[in-house]
Amino acid sequence: MRKVFSISVLICSIALLTSCGSANGGGGFNLFSIQEDKDLGKQVAAEIDGNPQEYPVLDSARNPVPYRYLYDMRNTILNSGNVKHKDDFVWRLRIINDDKTKNAFCTPGGYIYVYTGLIKYLDSEEQLAGVLAHEIGHADLRHSTRQMTKLYGVDVLLSIIAGDRALIKDLTASIIGLKFSRTHEEEADEASVKYLCPTDYIAAGGAKFFEKIEAEGGAGVPEWLSTHPSPENRIENFYNTSLELGCGGEATYKDRYDQLKRSLP
Repeated sequence: MRKVFSISVLICSIALLTSCGSANGGGGFNLFSIQEDKDLGKQVAAEIDGNPQEYPVLDSARNPVPYRYLYDMRNTILNSGNVKHKDDFVWRLRIINDDKTKNAFCTPGGYIYVYTGLIKYLDSEEQLAGVLAHEIGHADLRHSTRQMTKLYGVDVLLSIIAGDRALIKDLTASIIGLKFSRTHEEEADEASVKYLCPTDYIAAGGAKFFEKIEAEGGAGVPEWLSTHPSPENRIENFYNTSLELGCGGEATYKDRYDQLKRSLP
């Protein structure tokens, strides 16, 4: 397998206690460069594409309606003028056909995945836009590689440099189920509002996801939310950020969102 990380990672590993690395654009030290974010995301995407039993990705050619819908939503977010790495990352989007999973995630480098279970769970378009913008925020702020820098030692990073396929496979599962820090979650929530603020969406659309969970008494809370900040705090932060930024969008597009859900398998 091709080595996907440059020798700069090795140099940064050796110089961990020096100024090598970057914390710009999000909390936390990061040994990875922008290119290495992209390379890692490409490897993770290849693992997902090669495992249709665990990740049954919908074929875009056979499902043009939902893909066109989500592409338009993605482009609206990226064209908000507030996504720092809009032109650096690939922002490829795929839909995973799994109605039992209420989730979405975005790998380093901008490979976006949305589960049908999340789409069908939500009630209107601005809610999904809020969640999608949140996941794009994690990638744009490079939270995954910051978290990996914190969690894994130099030996693991050297194995990645050596092209250890088994390790890359393990990292795929780790990235998908990665539990971000409270600070990273707050940053991604704020980014979601910031990205949606220039659009006609309700900028605090991401709050609706948590309001829906709370209205159901917390039943069926996705596993990936189990260690996150409480929904009550996050709801308040979404609305406070929208108020501080002076966001005025009011669109929910519920009718066409219902059409999206009907277009899914």
